[in-house]
Amino acid sequence: MATRTAPALDGGPGTDRRPRTGRFSATDLALIAGFAALTAVLAIAPPVYVPGNPAPITLQSLGVMLCGAVLGWKRGGAAILLMLLVGALGVPVLSGGRPVLAALQGPTVGFLIGYVVGAAVVGALVQARLPRAATWWFALACLVGGIGVVYLFGIPGMALRGNLSLPAAAAACLTFIPGDLIKAGIATVVAAAVHRALPGLTPPLRRR
Repeated sequence: MATRTAPALDGGPGTDRRPRTGRFSATDLALIAGFAALTAVLAIAPPVYVPGNPAPITLQSLGVMLCGAVLGWKRGGAAILLMLLVGALGVPVLSGGRPVLAALQGPTVGFLIGYVVGAAVVGALVQARLPRAATWWFALACLVGGIGVVYLFGIPGMALRGNLSLPAAAAACLTFIPGDLIKAGIATVVAAAVHRALPGLTPPLRRR
């Protein structure tokens, strides 16, 4: 009696054999959870309030840059979104223990939205040059996504919820720039080192 041979599951050397769960593999989910936790842990550093600025200086924008630069646009954005969703359930994931739902109703609402979009933009820019992204490109990605995009959402949110004009809100954000530049430098060095040590951790946007 002839027997039927089951179709091969191995598609060849290039097949991704990682177990899949929906759109993300198990490895993806672990990385998303890990970087969400890392960004939440950065909340241990207390927020610094500058007179005249209703939004505090925190370390968490460093986590935003790292999520995007290391994980790529989809996983990086998902990590920040996961952190905010966990915070919306009552877990203190923001600097100073601020509740996420309360923060979404205050002058930091735009920054929190910008965190998700900014991480995705950083990741997309990095992935556009992988696997041969130069260190300067990581820096540019962090500056554009981790600072520019976050401010693009944060300034209008601060103006709306902080009862400020747009120019006043933009001027208030000037106090963030020195620290954000330092955080962009740290994220650049870390992400470039990770991708050198673990090539293939994050795929390019377009397969070459």
